[in-house]
Amino acid sequence: MNIFNLGGPDASGQGEGTGLPDESAAICSRKGCGADAEWQLLWNNPRIHTPDRRKVWLACGEHRDWLEDYLQTRGLWKETLPLNAGAVSGGVH
Repeated sequence: MNIFNLGGPDASGQGEGTGLPDESAAICSRKGCGADAEWQLLWNNPRIHTPDRRKVWLACGEHRDWLEDYLQTRGLWKETLPLNAGAVSGGVH
């Protein structure tokens, strides 16, 4: 694995993955939480991102409110969607 491809082994256990999360491997973005994600919190920083850009944090049921409040307090939050509502886009933290 190198720093340009942090996806780890692919489904066959060999080689490197794409680095993009899939729904079955999605975990909560809250530091220290390893729970399965249930929500996508879409956000952007208007000082550095174009208005149409969306970054994504994933949240479990327990941390959804905390992460959403964190983003809202800073004026970054845009929308919260169920994880299965669509493909997880890039920018997951």
